[in-house]
Formats: sequence, C-alpha cells, structure tokens
Amino acid sequence: KLHSDLDKGVGTVKYTLSGDGAGTVFTIDETTGDIHAIRSLDREEKPFYTLRAQAVDVDTKKPLEPESEFIIKVQDINDNEPKFLDGPYAASVPEMSPVGAYVLQVKATDADDPTYGNSARVVYSILQGQPYFSIDPKTGVIRTALPNMDREVKEQYQVLIQAKDMGGQLGGLAGTTTVNITLTDVNDNPPRFPKSIFHLKVPESSHVGSAIGRIRAVDPDFGQNAEIEYNIVPGDGGNLFDITTDENTQEGVIKLKKPLDFETKKAYTFKVEASNLHLDHRFHSVGPFKDTATVKINVLDMDEPPVFSKPTYTMEVYEDTPVGTIIGAVTAQDLDAGSSSVRYFIDWKNDVDNYFTIDATEGTVATNELLDRESTAQYNFSIIASKVSNPLLTSKVNVIINVLDVNEFPPEISVPYETSVCENAKPGQVIQTVTAADKDLSPAGQRFSFRLSAEASNKPNFTVLDYRNNTAGIETRRNGYNRRQQELYFLPVVIEDSSYPVQSSTNTMTIRVCRCDSDGTILSCNVEAIFLPVGLSTGALIAILLCIVILLVIVVLYVALRRQKKKDTLMTSKEDIRDNVIHYDDEGGGEEDTQAFDIGALRNPKVIEDNKIRRDIKPDTLRFPRQRPPVEDNTDIRDFINQRLQENDVDPTAPPYDSLATYAYEGNGSVAESLSSIDSLTTEADQDYDYLNDWGPRFKMLADMFGEEESYNPDKVT
Repeated sequence: KLHSDLDKGVGTVKYTLSGDGAGTVFTIDETTGDIHAIRSLDREEKPFYTLRAQAVDVDTKKPLEPESEFIIKVQDINDNEPKFLDGPYAASVPEMSPVGAYVLQVKATDADDPTYGNSARVVYSILQGQPYFSIDPKTGVIRTALPNMDREVKEQYQVLIQAKDMGGQLGGLAGTTTVNITLTDVNDNPPRFPKSIFHLKVPESSHVGSAIGRIRAVDPDFGQNAEIEYNIVPGDGGNLFDITTDENTQEGVIKLKKPLDFETKKAYTFKVEASNLHLDHRFHSVGPFKDTATVKINVLDMDEPPVFSKPTYTMEVYEDTPVGTIIGAVTAQDLDAGSSSVRYFIDWKNDVDNYFTIDATEGTVATNELLDRESTAQYNFSIIASKVSNPLLTSKVNVIINVLDVNEFPPEISVPYETSVCENAKPGQVIQTVTAADKDLSPAGQRFSFRLSAEASNKPNFTVLDYRNNTAGIETRRNGYNRRQQELYFLPVVIEDSSYPVQSSTNTMTIRVCRCDSDGTILSCNVEAIFLPVGLSTGALIAILLCIVILLVIVVLYVALRRQKKKDTLMTSKEDIRDNVIHYDDEGGGEEDTQAFDIGALRNPKVIEDNKIRRDIKPDTLRFPRQRPPVEDNTDIRDFINQRLQENDVDPTAPPYDSLATYAYEGNGSVAESLSSIDSLTTEADQDYDYLNDWGPRFKMLADMFGEEESYNPDKVT
C-alpha cells in the first residue's frame, strides 16, 4: 500500500506505478494506493521486481512528491521437486568387490531457494536395489552393500534412487532416477573340462600337420580372463601329436606331428592340460587355475600304398656291361592287414630311363643298353610300386645308378705335342717336360710310365727320362744340331697306365731345331732365316717390309687419283662437243650402220604417238623382215625421220630393249648448231649445204647426201 502525507482522503491525489511488471504483474489503485498482483508469481522465474511510484495532483497533473523506488521480493515456497539432471546413470564395479566399494555418485538439483527454509535440502535414498547397494543420504555416493557379488551369477543390476527435499520430512517433494550397474569380470574361475576323457578316431592316412580333433575346457569368465592355453602332458603318444588354441572358440585343436600307422600302433592315450593365460593374484587361494583331461585316439586302418624298404636306392654297374645284366633290386611291401601283391615299373620321363628295365614282379633292375661312363657317369630315375588289388595306390622311390669306369682308353700326352731344341744344345739337356692324361676315371694311385718306342731307341738324337711321378723329360743325346741338315725330328713316345687291363699309346712329338744365342734364347726357328743376313734381326725385317707395303699403297692411290682427275676433266668440259654423247660401251658398225640406234627420239615431242609398243622387254615373236623403202632424191630430213620412226615402231625386235637415247637436244655451244630442218623457217631451196664439207670426215655422209640432192634438183638455178 502506498500513501502520501498530502493525501487528505478527499480524492485530490492520484497514484501511479511504473517499472518491472507494472500493469502486467502488478496494478495499483489510483485512489487508495493499494498494490495488487494480477497473476501468479514464480520465484524461480523472477525472484524480485523493481517498481517506481508517484503521487500526482488530480487537477493539475503535477507530482505532489518526488518519485520513489521500491522492490517487491517473491517469497519462496516448496513448489519444486529435486531433479537428477544427468540421469539415468550407468556404472560398473568389479565382481567380487568388498563391501563399501565405490560405484557412483549421483546428484539431484532443487530449484527452490536454499536460503529459505528446507525447500532445497535434499536427502538421497534407495527405493530399489537393496541389499546389494547403499547410498549416502547427503552426498549421493553409491557403494556395494554385499561382499563377493559374482558376475557369473548375476551381471546386471538396476538401482532406483530417490532424492527428497524438506530434509526428507513428510510433505517434501521427491524425484527419482535409475542407475544401471554392471559387474565387470575378473579371473576368479579356472577352466574346467566338461568330461574327463575325450575319444577321437583318426584315419592312419591323415597328413602330418592336419587337425584330427578338438577338445574344449569351459571357463565362465569373460574376455582375456577366459583365454585358455592347452598343453599335452608328456607321456604316451605325446610326441606324435600337438595341440594349439583356436582364438575364436578357445578350443584345443589337436594336430598330427608324425605319420600314423595302424599296423604299428592302433591306439594312443595322453593327457591335455588347460590353464588360464592371465591370472589374478587375488584369487590364488581359490585353487590352481588349470584342469586336466585324458585323450584317447584310435587309429583307423586305411588301404595304403606299398612301402619301399629304403627311402632311396643306390646301385653300381660297370660300363660296357652286357645288356640284360641284373644290377640290383628294389623291394616294396603291402603292410595292410590283407596283404596284396606288388607290381613294379619305371616312371618314364625321358629317354634316359630307357637304359634300364625292371622286372614287374621281382623288382630287379637290369641294363637295357650298353653304358658309357664317359658319356653319362650317373643315372637318376624313379621306380613306382602299385598294389595289385588297387592299382591306384602307388608309391615312388628314387634310384641312383653309378656307372663304374673300365680301363678302355690309353693315356695320351697332354699339350704340348711340339717342342724345340737349340742348334748348340749339349748332350743330356732336358728340352721339354711332358705329362699324360687319361679319359678314363683314374683310380687313386694311378701311375703313367713313359719310354721311347722300339724303332726310336736305336737313334742317337733324343731319349725319354721317366720321372716316375706321371711326368717325363725329353733329353738330348747329341752335341749340337744342324738346321740345314734336318729341321724337324719326330720322337715316338710310348705311355702306359697302371690299370687293368693295361692300356698304352704311342704319341709322336715334333721337335724343331732353332737358332739360339749363347744363353739358350731362341732367335729363329724358320728355315728361311738361314739365308738372311746374319746381322739383321726379325724386328728390322718386319719394319722394312712394312715400309715397302706403305710405299706401294701410296703409288697405287696416286695413280688412281690421276686417272680419276683426267676422266673428270673430260666429262666436265663445257666446250667438248661430246658433252651429250651417251656411251654404251659397245662397238657399232661404223658410220653406215644406221640400224644400231633408235633415232625415233628425233621426232617432235609434241606429236602424239598412236601406237606405243614396249621396248623394255624383248618380244618372243619372230623377227619381221625389215623393209627399207628407197629414199627419194628429193626426200627431206622430215620424211626420212618419219619413215625410220614407222619402221622401228612396227619392228618389235628393234634395239634398244632397255634404254632410251634422246638426241633432240645437242647441248650448248655446238659449232654445227641444230641439224634439224623440221622447225626451220627457210625452205630446202634456201639451204646451202656446202659448209658440211668443211666439218671434217664425221659429216662426210651428210655432205654427200645433201650435195647429191642439190645436184639433182631441177628447180635450182646454177
């Protein structure tokens, strides 16, 4: 209520209100000054309002007092319940945790005024989830309330939490939330086999490394706490098998380490131990975290291929052994209960296998061709054995046959076969040391002996010294040798080996007599060198010959260049009247031979030829008789050319066959200029041919021809 001291209660004062909520939330009675709330107030929306009030004269509208400001505070009441803004909650706690283990802290918010009364004082309690968990009423911390909660028994818990204001008193408002609590796994359970004995049946044909069975131990734990490691306890059959863990299923996979044989052993028994990989020391007191089970494996009999007595066979045979000789045998057996006969055959892969045969029943190997150790010293092939009862069941074995050497080749001298001796050699001088080689496979301690042949033993020139270490020396027996008398000596040397049968050969050594200096250095071994000057060395002779060759080459090049230069001078001369003469390298019949060339090229090139006969191919037709119409005395050169052109056009055998000589152009600088009168503007009567006599013998025929025509011309006035 507002009231001014100037208000006498006679209605002369008017009260006005302005500020927060004036007219919308609050209103004032203009006459009495009473302030009223016109709608509900919410402290949580706006806790206070600032208003201004003034008293105004009704008549003058002027303020009677200064404007005054005042605040209206909204007093709180408990109209808001506590709320869990982060709910619902999810939490986890390890299984087997002790009582009081921390789980989670929840918090509820009350919008009421915490400074006024107990409207905002919240108390927490559990409505659902006891007796497993508890909550602190003031802090909202949730803890375990029971010991040894087992995840394998129950993993998920749903706890309902209540928050109530007014300190939890009657009439207080409450809010709830849900907390989902999960027990996490710990390794508190050892693996256990569901049964103590596992029975497996395995075919004896199972391959090494293949899986032959699976066993499984159960661990109720989860994740890495449930990872199991399997091991075979050393004992019966443990060395034939191995076990690994399947990471996806945690099963123990039993694999075969060695082949099984039903005929050898029909059953195996061993123990398998399953244990956890990741142990928790807090639960060691529970007991050993492993379990053991027995595995019994029964081997199943299968129809198997024959088995050879050896993994590989090695045989020996002498070369040149007669065909059909047995050199060895292979043996294979059927070890199955119902033993079957075995058949043998060679695995043919190439022509090498054709050197041997095998008896299909006995398995004996024999030669099929003559063997030569020097060609092939060892043969390697395979033999296959198959069961008669089931030919598809086969086994293979490798056979190696070594060809033994027979002493069939005599020893021979190794290089060199030729040596030399100085003219001034002394008796007893060794001029060459020789060794021997044998194509046969020399046994240990093989010895070669050297000697002269019987026919050479009586000659006093050379002898052979056997050093008895598979070498020998060629020794001189004369005091000096003369090249003029004999340049070459041929020494037959007999070499004999120590094998059986003994083989020997006679090898002829060539000994050349050479000229040497006093130190024994060879100067020359050629016979021609005897006739050369004594003071001229070989190097000097080579230099002289080289100089002579160079001089000859220079002379030949000089002559060739001179000829080429002369020829070029003749061909390039501009004043030479033979500039356009085509040289055919053949000899004609003289000046009167007018049939050697086709002068049809003298025709005017503007004339179109109606008949074009190929002249580049010699025709096979018979030669037509050449008709030569007589030339009239008054026939000019045009008619003469046309007649010869017609004659050559109808004659398919007229030369040339493969070339065309063009005479239409005579070249620049011709003294006679053009001889043709086809394009001449003057007539025959205007021509004076006496000048042809001045051109020499080459134009004598033309001079006589045109001189005769001129003498027989009746129209010419002399």
